[in-house]
Amino acid sequence: MTARIARWLADRWVTGVALLVLGYLLLPVGVVAALSFNRPANRLSYDFDEFTLDNWRNPCATSDMCDAVVRSVQIGFIATVVATVIGTLMAFALARHRFRGRAGAQVLIFLPIATPELVLGTSLLALFVSAGVPQGFWTIVVAHVMFCVSFVVVTVRARLAGMDPRLEEAAMDLYASEWQTFRRITLPLAMPGIVAAALLAFSLSFDDFIVTNFNAGTTVTFPMYVWGAAQRGIPPQVNVIGTAMFAAALLLVLAGTLRARREARRPQ
Repeated sequence: MTARIARWLADRWVTGVALLVLGYLLLPVGVVAALSFNRPANRLSYDFDEFTLDNWRNPCATSDMCDAVVRSVQIGFIATVVATVIGTLMAFALARHRFRGRAGAQVLIFLPIATPELVLGTSLLALFVSAGVPQGFWTIVVAHVMFCVSFVVVTVRARLAGMDPRLEEAAMDLYASEWQTFRRITLPLAMPGIVAAALLAFSLSFDDFIVTNFNAGTTVTFPMYVWGAAQRGIPPQVNVIGTAMFAAALLLVLAGTLRARREARRPQ
């Protein structure tokens, strides 16, 4: 019996450690989800005092918070679309073509990822001030596009590196034009990487505070609202927004995984 238990533990200890690490990473999310059902004794209390559904029935307890959420979603959507288009084109160029300055372009792409956000924020602020551009909604969009492009390029390029070039060659051998090969073979195969890059870009844009704080002017996004509210007491509806965003991202990932499994099981 002891040997059987030892063999069972030896076969599953990696899974156990992975579950413990995953639980540790999700613990803050669980706390936020629990506090979204909390009625605190006062705005400065973070203890779970009383269960309530009022926070979910009325997530817009303050109009300022909902305005900040809508503004963050708008900025995230615009920055995601622009960064995904530019980053995807750059990823195709770096993965499929050899040109002068390619190594330098790769270094420049990785710089926004390796550079601290404090440096990025102050550099962009100095650029906008010297150019006479007033800080606001569109300066935030420009700043978010700048650092989101790098993550899009890295993600899409990793997907392109794992694609089998023989599929495109087979399409060309069957008299498909370059555009037909791209539309029917290359783009569908690269689409999971493009979608993953877009989701990553949106989450980075929606979550950013440091770069946004330097270039926002009087514009208030959701992270900036939370930072300002922390000084006078965060309303419990903030936890509702955070839980809803996490649930939406989780549902998108699960839907994509189920779709991929369904397509893999579909008979060819």
